[in-house]
Amino acid sequence: MRKVRGISKTALGIIVIFLIILAGVIYYFGFYRGPQVAGPKEVELTGDFEKDVVEVGKALLANGINEVKFSVWSGGDPNSVMRVLGIVEAAHRINKIWEEHNLGIRIVITETRYDRNAHAVYEEYLSKQPIGQAPDFFVNSYVYIAELASEGYILDITDYANKYQDLLNDFYPAVLEVMKWKGRLYGLPQDTEARPLYMRKDVAQCAGLDFSDLATKVKNGEFTWSDVYQWAKKAVESGCAEWGVIHRKGSAHPDLIQFIYAFGGKLYDEEKDKLVFDKEAVYKWLYVEWKMARDGLIPENMMEWDWGQQIHPTVVNGKTLFFIGGVWHWTEWQTREYYTDPQTGETRGLTAEEVKEFFYYTLFPAGEKGKSPVTLSQPFAWMINSRAGEKNPRYDELKELYHELAFLVIVKASDPDINAIHSIISSHLPVRKAAVNLIKDETWLQKLKNLEIDLSDEVKEQIKDIVEATVNPINTAFLADAEYMLEYTKIPPKHPLYPKLVDIFKDAVDKVLRGEMTPEEAVNYIVSKINADVDLRDSTEIIGEIPTGWSFP
Repeated sequence: MRKVRGISKTALGIIVIFLIILAGVIYYFGFYRGPQVAGPKEVELTGDFEKDVVEVGKALLANGINEVKFSVWSGGDPNSVMRVLGIVEAAHRINKIWEEHNLGIRIVITETRYDRNAHAVYEEYLSKQPIGQAPDFFVNSYVYIAELASEGYILDITDYANKYQDLLNDFYPAVLEVMKWKGRLYGLPQDTEARPLYMRKDVAQCAGLDFSDLATKVKNGEFTWSDVYQWAKKAVESGCAEWGVIHRKGSAHPDLIQFIYAFGGKLYDEEKDKLVFDKEAVYKWLYVEWKMARDGLIPENMMEWDWGQQIHPTVVNGKTLFFIGGVWHWTEWQTREYYTDPQTGETRGLTAEEVKEFFYYTLFPAGEKGKSPVTLSQPFAWMINSRAGEKNPRYDELKELYHELAFLVIVKASDPDINAIHSIISSHLPVRKAAVNLIKDETWLQKLKNLEIDLSDEVKEQIKDIVEATVNPINTAFLADAEYMLEYTKIPPKHPLYPKLVDIFKDAVDKVLRGEMTPEEAVNYIVSKINADVDLRDSTEIIGEIPTGWSFP
């Protein structure tokens, strides 16, 4: 038998046939994606929500898609779970619309990740987005919008949102404005807040601090951080409290940044689009921290304290006079077991009545005479991954439809009742006027208390304990009372390098608290770190000088 280079013709024929079959199998299972359905690849949004949802659903169905998978990440205080459950509820409401129109398509939320450390969630999003492992929805502080938008990691929703002017007009303008980067919209507001200075009433009484007109004195700049120091010292030295002042751990942003504004400083030059390092204001802030730590009023290792094991138990058990906190702590103290009951010795959450009985609150006082009190807000945003929908079939062809659907999800997550529920159970300030009206509606509040409102069973199950603990007239009255603080609020800059700058601030605060640096050395340390980073150096203007002859308190 004739052979070809040692192989018989028969064997060669078998090999050829085998290769043809193999190629067919590889093509079918590796590249073939079923019959290509020629449905529309995008829908012109109209601003009529139900119509838009129906048309997007029909278009996806026409392209052979009957299930869309999305995921969401967020983080923060334990009661702010609506930051992810709002997306779950929005998907549920869109699915209902599709059912009512007999459309056989649904959204499935495959992952709802909620962590206490919102900054850590951001860091992970930053690392996972380029490799396609980030979630479709990202709910976090607006301060990250600049960096995420400049990197192309979140979706520009300007054109979609322009069709929903009624919705945009219902947001408070200030919180909507910070969702923009270079004039384009990259998110919808999810919540905002204020940061009161809490004072423990029984400790204050023990130390002799009279609250009569104190909130007004703070508003007028008559009660400053020198007064805070004096009363903190008196409370500690008289044995009324273990500590004078307790504040956050781990980051200078956002709570401690208030010191810069309280001492009349600034962080951003809008005209130059540059960060500002104000040496005088930062020096005074660091001096306050350094002085209080040297005098035993703030723990030297404050920046490494544990929130749940140390910070909150110290505050709710009356071991400090002052606490630099946030409005959300008002209800967090009611749902977390930080308080040790003096009768039973057991840990439990405070009741709303106890929180009201224990705590007085004011604006963050002026740094010194002649300066103004402040508070600080960092609105959270519903953001959409610029690769949203990527894990669904035929993404490259249908990307526009997936993005439109993702936008409609965050529109629905902004429903007034979802915003109002989040505000009440987490003690954040509402971002929509319609939500404010709901919070004032006692009938609706009673229905919320009984969970007799239109929510999916899944969401009801997950928030029922928080609702039971927090839906209370005392808490809604607190929200109403704290709303005035927004008139004094500062919003940190939307600059992509702002997170890097405040990380340096954090290190400086830690070093002065521990006594490793004097305030002057810490300011020079910050300058050296700025100058060592080419990008940060070129983006930051250093102004002012370390004051001479200045004293505190």
